[in-house]
Amino acid sequence: MILSNTYHSSSFLTSLILQNIALRQQIAVLKRGNKRPRIFRRDRFFWMLLAKFWKGWQRCLFIVQPNTVVRWQRKGFKLFWGYKSRRKGIGGRPLIDPQIRSLTRKMTKDNPLWGAPRIHGELLKLGFEVSERTVSELMPKRSPDRSGQTWKTFLKNHLDSTCSMDFFTVPTINFKIIYVLLIMSHDRRRIVHFNVTRNPTATWTLQQIREAFPWDTAPKYLIMDRDSIYGNVFRQGVADMGIKQIVTAFKSPWQNGYVERMVGTIRRDCLDHHIILGENHLRKVLTEYLDYYHQDRTHCGLDKDSPHHREEEPKPSSGKIVALPRCGGLHHRYTWQKAA
Repeated sequence: MILSNTYHSSSFLTSLILQNIALRQQIAVLKRGNKRPRIFRRDRFFWMLLAKFWKGWQRCLFIVQPNTVVRWQRKGFKLFWGYKSRRKGIGGRPLIDPQIRSLTRKMTKDNPLWGAPRIHGELLKLGFEVSERTVSELMPKRSPDRSGQTWKTFLKNHLDSTCSMDFFTVPTINFKIIYVLLIMSHDRRRIVHFNVTRNPTATWTLQQIREAFPWDTAPKYLIMDRDSIYGNVFRQGVADMGIKQIVTAFKSPWQNGYVERMVGTIRRDCLDHHIILGENHLRKVLTEYLDYYHQDRTHCGLDKDSPHHREEEPKPSSGKIVALPRCGGLHHRYTWQKAA
């Protein structure tokens, strides 16, 4: 009887070991076919409980690593206590107004020289009750190399003292070439002076600078390229006027971008639609276009305003919009006409 029980017990143990080996072999096959099996929340909960009540749980774990089960347990612990410690709507420190948050970030970005006291004072003037310490905590961290003004601000502050100049060519009906000189002020994208000639020289170009900036109206900086027209006579004359010459690099038109873009605008808006008969005709066409450019044409770089500041017309109670032709009808300006 004892031998019989021993035999059955040994047979059961052998069967259990073989079953365990067979299951492990099948799991190995499944792992080869599916590298990352999908594990549901209930599976994680099962292994977390098993790890708590059975010391040998790691010997039977093959789908994931034991460290993964430990991570599940820690994540569950964090979620559990986070749920218990959640805000229940009573007590505690009041939430900060989202408008104060956004205003603080905007003021910090717009004013790199301001600190928390300045921003706090500005918020108080706007009617926001907030402490200076709160403002200091809401301010985004600044990089040490970005504590000063931006390049955009620096350039904008120097636009009124900077001009640029450039030549471009226009073919005529008899296949001749006429040179056009543009002198442009950067502050309002204004064309200070222009002229045309068939034979540009350094002396002629210097005379155009003197006509563009009489008396003490000369700018501090003048940007130009390395054209051979700007000879020694021109450079010395410009220096005598107190103008500092900024010469761009060789074959780098983007360094004189304002006037280069203006040349492209003149070609697209005007000269590409005309056949030039001669110098006088070209001068007349450019005069009409520049009048339209300064008085009527809106400019993206000026917040959709014109260089000579075009006033916004109030909408009348009754009336209609009429078109005023410019440049011989190539462009138009639109305005309100009150009803009679």
